[in-house]
Amino acid sequence: MQEMNRKQDNHTQMRALYRLLGIGDQVLDFAGPVLADLEDRFRQIDEMAEYNQLRVIRAMQEAHIGEANLKGTTGYGYDDIGREGLEKVYASYFHTEDALVRPQITCGTHALATALSGNLRPGDVLLSAAGKPYDTLEEVIGIRPSRGSLAEYGVGYRQADLTQDDRFDFEAIGEALKDPRVRLVTIQRSKGYQTRRTLSVQAIGEAISFIRGRRPDVLCMVDNCYGEFVERIEPSDVGADMTVGSLIKNPGGGLAPIGGYIAGTSECVANAAVRLTSPGLGKEVGATLDVLPSLYQGFFLGPTVTASALKGAIFAACLYERLGFDVLPNGTESRHDIIQAITFGSPEGVIAFCQGIQSASPVDSFVAAEPAPMPGYDSPVIMAAGAFVSGSSIELSADGPIKPPYSVYLQGGLTWPHAKMGILRSLQNMFERGLVSLS
Repeated sequence: MQEMNRKQDNHTQMRALYRLLGIGDQVLDFAGPVLADLEDRFRQIDEMAEYNQLRVIRAMQEAHIGEANLKGTTGYGYDDIGREGLEKVYASYFHTEDALVRPQITCGTHALATALSGNLRPGDVLLSAAGKPYDTLEEVIGIRPSRGSLAEYGVGYRQADLTQDDRFDFEAIGEALKDPRVRLVTIQRSKGYQTRRTLSVQAIGEAISFIRGRRPDVLCMVDNCYGEFVERIEPSDVGADMTVGSLIKNPGGGLAPIGGYIAGTSECVANAAVRLTSPGLGKEVGATLDVLPSLYQGFFLGPTVTASALKGAIFAACLYERLGFDVLPNGTESRHDIIQAITFGSPEGVIAFCQGIQSASPVDSFVAAEPAPMPGYDSPVIMAAGAFVSGSSIELSADGPIKPPYSVYLQGGLTWPHAKMGILRSLQNMFERGLVSLS
């Protein structure tokens, strides 16, 4: 009886606190059965987090990381043992020959642009094997005219779209590879602002194997943003010459204040390094200032933080699927990144959802997110992210372009309780505006 009373008291106190945070009983009652059905799924995610956490610890131990590695440098950054140790950790975890992990890389787009421009030369052709790349890469490549694009430097571009069921079109890829100028194939793992499925590491490996079988001279690069720690293997384990991502996404664990990484072959990493810094300098310069503890500890925390984000994504999928909205992936599909797409079919739905997420933030909860023009995008974008690190999308955030089919992209959540609370707040916001019925 005492145990029953204790549980009842906890339930009552929790409900009261949710009400103080603006979430009513109708929303909680609607979400209750969804959460109950997810217990087994969440245990599997915790097992994945444990596996990848052990891999990270092993990588840090193999690199002999000590207290001295946590000290930064200034100026040129010569002989920075902390920077070198961090790059050994990344190379060990991703099973690559080398890695470039730098706070001088400002974002995922910058990391990708550095990898591409470092390994392509005038007259080469870049092939995208997974269809249209993420919006901000269009100007990097020159699909949309932009100052300093690869196109301006004489690099061509070809594209092989995915099939209607979101699989690699091997016939189209094979045809494009007949062009002897194709030097590098890029594969975007995540969906970006598209309503297509994220590509699994296994599927990426099959594509790389196909490419290698026809053109062993071609380099393969994978945009790994949002995908780290979601599976037991990474694209580098299935043949990618370069695996590229952002430190303010999964591998930064919510602590990294800036940065990006390129893990790959020694040749590819060296080429990228001279583009990031300068020919003749390469990896030998680049001060780390005071950020090394955050970069190391963020990578250490990455697997468990990513697990929280995955739980939030699955909860949102199941919740909004029950309301009749199109969600991708659906509530039962396997997961290959932390992004959850929900299609509302109207600007009002996208805006209400994002404003609900913003209102649940620990930072800037009082700010109303509104659509606005953004650099690198061809339409207004709404972005909700009350984050400790500006723009960090491993923290609970949501965004989407204000254009058909009016989909929102939810990602992140440093802790499962916050991801849960934010998603409930988004539903409360939509319910109060008459955009959903909970009856």
